[in-house]
Amino acid sequence: MAKSIGEGLEQALEQALTRPIPKSAGAQMRYLVKQLKGTRAVAQLLRVSQRTVERYVKDQIKKPRADLAARMEREVKKRWQPQVKERAKKAAATRQGLVIDVRAQLGYDAPAGTTDEARMRHLTVALPPHHAARLFDAQDQAANDATLQQIAADALKEVYFQQLGTRAASLEEVRMLNVEHVEFGL
Repeated sequence: MAKSIGEGLEQALEQALTRPIPKSAGAQMRYLVKQLKGTRAVAQLLRVSQRTVERYVKDQIKKPRADLAARMEREVKKRWQPQVKERAKKAAATRQGLVIDVRAQLGYDAPAGTTDEARMRHLTVALPPHHAARLFDAQDQAANDATLQQIAADALKEVYFQQLGTRAASLEEVRMLNVEHVEFGL
């Protein structure tokens, strides 16, 4: 369960993977060494010594500390099956879109006399492909989570609050605050 939009997008892309990541610490380390083209780069990335990396590669160390195991798994997941992830991004951005499941405080700016109080909402909404494209493009450009939240809020404004232009035309801006939970589905 992700608390940031970026984490939620990454988890959605992991759903598209066709094979699991390597299980053992040695296999994960060998994969990282191959991807980063050397033990020195892996050592710097994981904040361990180069000799420690070499020991994992040779299976001299089999059980990493919990914090190192988490860092290794995170870095392997980031790099695992990049072409499959790209295909999933392209499909979401051109054909199928994304489903967002969010529990957050949502409020909006509207003309005087309407209720615009932010309140906790739990929404599950199918977003059209152009919104998925905006989210993935912003993520690829290393946008911060506030930017990703605003893009998601704009998508919810159009799809949920305005129902693709059939209601609430005067709605100006939707704000997403205090995100408790966010998940995306492909």
